[in-house]
Amino acid sequence: MTSAPTLQLIVNPGRMDERVFELPEGSVTIGRTQESSLCVFHGSLSRRHARLERQGEQVLLEDLQSKNGTFVDEVRVERCLLRVGQSFRCGEVFFTLVTPRARPRELTPSQVQSLRTRLSPGSMGELLAEAQASPRSVLKVRQSNQEGRASEKLQVLLKVSQLLSSPGHIEALLERIVELVFQIMAVDRVALLLVDPETGALRPRVARRANGEVPSGPFYSQRIVDYVRTHSLAALFSDAWMDPRLNDAQSVVLQSIRASMCAPLKPRDEVLGVLYVDHLSRVDGFGEEDLEFLTAFANQAAIALDNSLLARRLEEEAVLRNAYLRFFPPATLKKLAMTRGGPLETIETEVTVLFSDISAFTELSSTLAPRQVVDLLNDYFPVMAEIVFRHEGTLEKYIGDALMAVWGAPFAHPDDAERAVRAAVEMQRALVGLNARWRERGLPQLRIHIGLNSGWVAAGNIGSEQYLQYATLGDATNVASRVCSVAAEGEILLTEATYARWHQRDWPVTPRGPTFVKGKTEALTLHRLEWEAG
Repeated sequence: MTSAPTLQLIVNPGRMDERVFELPEGSVTIGRTQESSLCVFHGSLSRRHARLERQGEQVLLEDLQSKNGTFVDEVRVERCLLRVGQSFRCGEVFFTLVTPRARPRELTPSQVQSLRTRLSPGSMGELLAEAQASPRSVLKVRQSNQEGRASEKLQVLLKVSQLLSSPGHIEALLERIVELVFQIMAVDRVALLLVDPETGALRPRVARRANGEVPSGPFYSQRIVDYVRTHSLAALFSDAWMDPRLNDAQSVVLQSIRASMCAPLKPRDEVLGVLYVDHLSRVDGFGEEDLEFLTAFANQAAIALDNSLLARRLEEEAVLRNAYLRFFPPATLKKLAMTRGGPLETIETEVTVLFSDISAFTELSSTLAPRQVVDLLNDYFPVMAEIVFRHEGTLEKYIGDALMAVWGAPFAHPDDAERAVRAAVEMQRALVGLNARWRERGLPQLRIHIGLNSGWVAAGNIGSEQYLQYATLGDATNVASRVCSVAAEGEILLTEATYARWHQRDWPVTPRGPTFVKGKTEALTLHRLEWEAG
């Protein structure tokens, strides 16, 4: 007596929520409640939508007076005899009647050629030529005996290590990992998820079907990937529907996950993410050999990802460091490096602001050629910037021939006012030496005037991602600029706020009478610092 052939019903074939249902002899009901033999949670289905009556190879489809109807070849039917390979629709849910088939796992010739080009030198395809998955394993290796399989798996892993070691963008590396999984293992779907550094949650980065299609949404079980990440152990679910570790995991049912494996991407102590594979219809599930290999593969992938992330982080830090070199002295850069060099958050802090301006520079510029003006400033500004950095100040900006520096941001010192005052005096003294050098070369000499003020500001990065500008904003900054504008040639003027914070008093000061500056209705009390050209 010949047994009846095995028939399957594929729910939503080819879609993200595809499921495979073994169609038994007798009656099977389709509906959106668990009272039905085949429950599909979809609003277009009635509670009891349709019924399938199977007798051997014959399958009769019957509509159960559903609201949204049952359709075969887009014709609404009440009863219809189905043939193998035929599709029908209940409401908006599609079904196809099939016999179990060996789904092709090999890529198309064009895909293979593309992979060989991208994965050179060497080709995994050459190593696995003619290899097919066996009934007991999804690994595509040629050898059947234990010793031969072990040797071939080692060769595959060595090739994987070689292919993943080449430098490149992390997105290309993620794609390469997924492509290799499909070349090596006969699985239906692959997802690679990484831990989001900001939220700490697993976020899908690459997901593919065996035919190369990109799913429209997540197809993996969140319970499975969370389980593997939390326990930091690879796990296989040979029958995910029945696995007690996934109790109440409705996504397993909805996503039709028959068998799945998941391995952590853990190069050291920290889990970077997980690598997930599944099979929609493999009756025997996955085996221990499959899980062992996936774990070894995931370890190789994790090392490659860790190296790629490290390279990217070093590159970002180098770019950031080069950008910050314009603003911060070496001591500040070291502190920033200890905080991983991340973008500087806006803070409110007390600072001492220094404005330095070249006296009568507009008139001087009119007597020089443009190139001479540039050469003069290129001699002048590096000397002034070095003085700011030597006293651990932040060089905020150049404004034409003016210079602005702050002490107290991004990191404060108890003697920030002293540092700013000493820097101002050193600037005036350094200009004496510059003028002597310029005089020998027949170049004009410069005079500068400096204003200092202390107070609270908001300090941090402003602008856009394309242009980094560390800045301090507030009335304290504006006042320092106005004080500089009223200083005479060669003068250093301090506001009362800076004078009160300058405790060492290394140089005498001369009070300057009440002074009105632009933007202030009340006069300022200023002090003229009597520096000497030592």
